Amino acid sequence: MPSPESAHPYVAGVVDRLLAAAAEQDTTLRSCAEQLADRVRDGGVLHVFGTGHSHIVAEELFARAGGPAFVNPILDETLMLHAGGGLSTRAERLPGYARVVLDGHDLRPGDALLVVSNSGRNAVPVEAALRGRELGLLTLALTSFGHSSSVTSRHGSGQRLMDVVDVALDNRADPGDGQLELPGSGARYGPTSTVVGTALAQTLVCMVVETLDGQGHTPPLIRSANLDDSDEQNRARKAPYLDRIPALR
Repeated sequence: MPSPESAHPYVAGVVDRLLAAAAEQDTTLRSCAEQLADRVRDGGVLHVFGTGHSHIVAEELFARAGGPAFVNPILDETLMLHAGGGLSTRAERLPGYARVVLDGHDLRPGDALLVVSNSGRNAVPVEAALRGRELGLLTLALTSFGHSSSVTSRHGSGQRLMDVVDVALDNRADPGDGQLELPGSGARYGPTSTVVGTALAQTLVCMVVETLDGQGHTPPLIRSANLDDSDEQNRARKAPYLDRIPALR
């Protein structure tokens, strides 16, 4: 079997970062999974929110074959790249906008909110986490500690995302995200935040599923719609969440 070292440097770098991020944060991930499992067992929902490319994590966890039904993606057209990269960039710096977006969702004290932002510096992700805490949710961040520590906050408080949540996870992305460098020019390329961040988020969800199973509770897992006889099973697993997560309907 080929080793990571024999692959393109981008692949080798991603594998190294992912293994290091998962190993170094295993205790944090397991503790977080236990807290999430407690909330899910009592009917809680995991809300996932990100701007720009970070919204991909919310879509990755939502309604996936083999994934849980308890994930609510908070997706705002203005903050997503297909509305225009410039518009998304301007919107994520806009004070007050996070509350407008989050208040359109059913957030309850027994829920959890995962906010994804590589830099963690802009107003919207910081305010989203603060709003979640204000409402009594367990707040989680998926961010780059290295990038975030290298820049100033654009939030009025001077705080970054990792400063205002209950639990912060590090995707180990370099400042600026590119892990490779062109000789001579210094230009960096090969971003890692999405692939490593998504894998960490899926690891966390897997741990929640395993914790629930270990406690004797059946995890509400969604089967692929392209397997025979999956529709009826999926309807039953989604049913308890339809009033909380309209996108499941």
